Amino acid sequence: MYVAVKGGEKAIDAAHAWLAEERRGDTSVAELSIAQIREQLALAVNRVMAEGSLYDPDLAALAIKQARGDLIEAIFLIRAYRTTLPRFGATLPVETAEMACDRRISATFKDAPGGQVLGPTFDYTHRLLDFKLAAEGEAPVAPTREASQEATPHITTFLKQEGVIQTEVDQGDTPRDLTREPLELPADRALRLQSLTRGDEGFVLGMAYSTQRGYARNHAFVGELRIGTCAVEMEIPELGFAIEVGELELTECETVNQFTGSKTEPPQFTRGYGLVFGQSERKSISMALVDRALRWEELGEDNMGAPARDAEFVLYHADNIQATGFLEHIKLPHYVDFQSELELVRKLRAEAEENLASAAANTVPEAAE
Repeated sequence: MYVAVKGGEKAIDAAHAWLAEERRGDTSVAELSIAQIREQLALAVNRVMAEGSLYDPDLAALAIKQARGDLIEAIFLIRAYRTTLPRFGATLPVETAEMACDRRISATFKDAPGGQVLGPTFDYTHRLLDFKLAAEGEAPVAPTREASQEATPHITTFLKQEGVIQTEVDQGDTPRDLTREPLELPADRALRLQSLTRGDEGFVLGMAYSTQRGYARNHAFVGELRIGTCAVEMEIPELGFAIEVGELELTECETVNQFTGSKTEPPQFTRGYGLVFGQSERKSISMALVDRALRWEELGEDNMGAPARDAEFVLYHADNIQATGFLEHIKLPHYVDFQSELELVRKLRAEAEENLASAAANTVPEAAE
């Protein structure tokens, strides 16, 4: 006998109180501050800002604290808060070529024009636990270096001058805003990039990895990966010119992909592109690989049945908030639905047993030889 649970409101209130207690943890241990999370868990903060579509390190740190470190829950909180904010206008496109770079590397040219800067990276660490951190000692002082304030041209600019990479023309159109209107297919490249930049990092990584393993034959080089600060400008009608309204830390990746040509395009290199809030290298590279895979149709390539080339599959499943909502709703009460399913299974079993019994009764034993 299945019955509905009673006393739901009291149970929910108690669950909330218990959650708050668990969130705080042992009160003899100092409570985490928002500043500590923002400064010492910066990569988690960056992910929440990117997938929450809101650049605010303090709010992202608060969301992480409230969510007990569950980043998808924190992203959900940020997106919900974002819907309450008024929109005053639109900024101009950021000029990433003018980025003040903290890190800038290329896997295609050793002597990249403008130089290579390793910056703060895990790439050359030994992946061994550092027990000095458990002792809570002071961090070593890094050599002093200011980010370059000079414009650093993109690597692809030099390939373009040689005419060996596809020319991409800015049509000047204002892209649709995925944060204000639902995703609709077919989606142009601008909308696909929006979906990927706020898509779940693990999902986008998995799709990118699939292209490298042969599901799209997407052999790519990192033409350039750069991390740094870009000025954000906005045109003020009353002034008649643009002014700087803030700065963003961004990670940008451009991949260079071999392309043997098609019926519509000559042999040349093509590009994949990724741009993400904060320091998010894995996400930006993954995004660039998937972006290139999704361009198969405009380049006249074969679909090959590759998952990463199926725009509907990729874009409709990249959003972790939608995925979480649909996944987790099945743990909520479904008593009526289950009762109907239970009655149906009982009826089918009864009919099956009745048919078996009838078949057995009508079976004539074979005569013994």
